[in-house]
Amino acid sequence: MTIQEIANRLVELCRKGDFETAHAELFADDCVSIEPDGAPVKEVRGKEGLAAKGKQFMEMMEPHSYEISDPVVADDYFSCSVMMDATFKPTGQRSQSSEIALYEVKNGKIVREEFFYIPNQG
Repeated sequence: MTIQEIANRLVELCRKGDFETAHAELFADDCVSIEPDGAPVKEVRGKEGLAAKGKQFMEMMEPHSYEISDPVVADDYFSCSVMMDATFKPTGQRSQSSEIALYEVKNGKIVREEFFYIPNQG
């Protein structure tokens, strides 16, 4: 798959809420996921770590809406903006958030994802 095809497939799966398939199909075994300073988990490594982080996140929130933009591709990278409206179960607080997600692709797999947002903006 080309980087554009990988980017399009990730967006397609995320729009369906099928994050597990996205991780299994598109990410390298030794991928890295980076969150900004102040996030509960700063970095995880590997598909298993990515899956555990995703499961924990989904267990903590009740999503109301989720939007992801079409991808923008440049060299070995692509990015998307993400908007989410969710209630966080531990606090019952509902919040809207937005972020930029940046992905790096090598050898036909996503090797790194990094999210840019302001944590705890409530």
